[in-house]
Amino acid sequence: MTDADFAAIRLSLRVAIWATVGSLPLGLAVAWLLARRRFPGHGLLTALVHLPLVLPPVVTGYLLLLAFGTQGPIGAWLAARLGVVFAFRWTGAALACAVMAFPLMVRAIRLSLEAVDRRLEDAAATLGAAPGWVFLTITLPLIAPGVLAGAILAFAKALGEFGATITFVSNIPGETQTLPLAIYSATQTPGGEPVALRLALVSVVISLGAVLASEWLARGAARRVTRR
Repeated sequence: MTDADFAAIRLSLRVAIWATVGSLPLGLAVAWLLARRRFPGHGLLTALVHLPLVLPPVVTGYLLLLAFGTQGPIGAWLAARLGVVFAFRWTGAALACAVMAFPLMVRAIRLSLEAVDRRLEDAAATLGAAPGWVFLTITLPLIAPGVLAGAILAFAKALGEFGATITFVSNIPGETQTLPLAIYSATQTPGGEPVALRLALVSVVISLGAVLASEWLARGAARRVTRR
């Protein structure tokens, strides 16, 4: 393993962690909204949330570039007012990965919310518990397996994101070159097959570990909920 390999691995983990942590509160809110509320535009919001799953990743990356690039309406405002720049930065890679992984996270949490027995929440409410307290003490523990599963699936998806990332932030070693981009660069370099194979094996191990951890954590959370 070379220093460049370790740099790509560290950057991939950093991007995936921030993409997951940064999108989790919004994912929880959107999942609750879709599972518990019916309103005009509900179907449209559902379609928009799942759009990254069916759009070509390159299209998603291009739309992010138009919106969050230094000349885009959101990107220009963030750069001028807050000094935050996404285009061609690792933060942009985290944003692209978060967008691509968001549908998986929302779906897992939404399914857990829809499976909750609403009578438990109603009973707590009739005893005088405020809605926020009901959510924190009743709903959230019950959906914990889904939240954990959604977060780790999002992490695994972010770890393997390629198309939107390379379109939005390019492939800059040490700045935006995550594991998939480093593998791509190795396959385009004469004699780079050993590097590509090495990084591919690392990617498989990390992704498999994330999925196994998701199963283990979800089962553990489910057992704790059952004991209650």
